[in-house]
Amino acid sequence: MYAIIETGGKQLKVEQGASIFVEKLDVEAGDEVVFDKVVLVSDASTKVGTPYVDGAKLKCKVEKQGKEKKVVIFKYKQKKGATRRKQGHRQPYTKLTVESIEA
Repeated sequence: MYAIIETGGKQLKVEQGASIFVEKLDVEAGDEVVFDKVVLVSDASTKVGTPYVDGAKLKCKVEKQGKEKKVVIFKYKQKKGATRRKQGHRQPYTKLTVESIEA
């Protein structure tokens, strides 16, 4: 059984027991999060929402909050000696474990 959920402006395919990384949520480690924006649920039959499946929920447990590896952004203009810019960015995330999919 799997489901496709919408969170953080993205759609993710999730299965029961899987660990997923989503955009940072304002929750503490150990809390439970319920997603109700379920786009598709598939088990013996497939249910597709318009835009969301009615009554479908996804329960997840928060494992940790963290930051991804650093991405280096380096911008420069060629033949201009003083136009260089180096910047780093670490995107925050929330790691979740899927406990149950209810459809």
